[in-house]
Amino acid sequence: MTTPIEKLIIIGSGPAGLTAGVYASRAYLSPLIIEGKSPGGQLMGTSLIENWPGNQSIMGPKLMMDMRAHAKHFGSRFLSEEVVKVDFTNRPFTLWTSRGKELKAHSVIIATGAIPNKLGCPGEEQYWGKGVTTCAVCDGAFYPDKHVVIIGGGDTAMEDASFMTKFTDKITVVHILDKFTACPSMQERVLNNPKITILYNSTVTEFKGNGEHVTHVEVTNQKTGEKQTLQADGAFLAIGGRPGTQPFQGQIGLNQWGYIDVTNHTKTSVEGVFAAGDAQDYRYKQAITSAGSGCMAALDAQNYLKDIID
Repeated sequence: MTTPIEKLIIIGSGPAGLTAGVYASRAYLSPLIIEGKSPGGQLMGTSLIENWPGNQSIMGPKLMMDMRAHAKHFGSRFLSEEVVKVDFTNRPFTLWTSRGKELKAHSVIIATGAIPNKLGCPGEEQYWGKGVTTCAVCDGAFYPDKHVVIIGGGDTAMEDASFMTKFTDKITVVHILDKFTACPSMQERVLNNPKITILYNSTVTEFKGNGEHVTHVEVTNQKTGEKQTLQADGAFLAIGGRPGTQPFQGQIGLNQWGYIDVTNHTKTSVEGVFAAGDAQDYRYKQAITSAGSGCMAALDAQNYLKDIID
């Protein structure tokens, strides 16, 4: 039996993948969106979103459900599987899923997002999206004059701590080492800010709450073993993450951190394969920038396919 060739396969179903689906389906490409093991992406684990244009306040899962319905309305099709292997060396491209399904496509958009690192301690999953998150820029405004904890010591942690000073002077940075790893200029802004308290050689070992929202964190000193409990209305993990690009290693160009190298905004090292969202964005990491790049990838794929399928 011959495997049918899709015009366009979109890998990923976060803001980038679903926006690409809206644009591609409106262009009558009938894209197949492979949802992955976490349909909807990181926003499915968030609570209120207040920086999405047109929605003063909307729950993360509701936004993603609306985006999925939008893409489906115009003709996007969905496959609830995960891509585990690809062959971009031959055309049409071939993709294999976790359930052994083989797919072929004239063009592919990779929108597999990124996976934030977590601590793996008690309470983390229970309060994820309920005060525990990874994006201070997204959620900082929810904590005016509240107690917040930033976990990490790199550039992102410094950015988060500095950003939170706009809203509160009750900020604690918890870092596992005895000094920060961020660049000197970013460290200086935190070290010299009286609104910020720093706990070195420490890590959060438990998130505690009232069942609805985090209220405290347990911090353990890694040298002495001493534990202390801090009030925490919000906690932001800034301990890095990894892009969801493992299936594409050796098939397209990746940078040293595993993010997809792109030129002209969305084009990968393989003609006909495009990238959008956090899989290629290690700087902004916002839902709106992911959606924007999904739009661009779909337009670029549409332009590429003119010469392939017309």
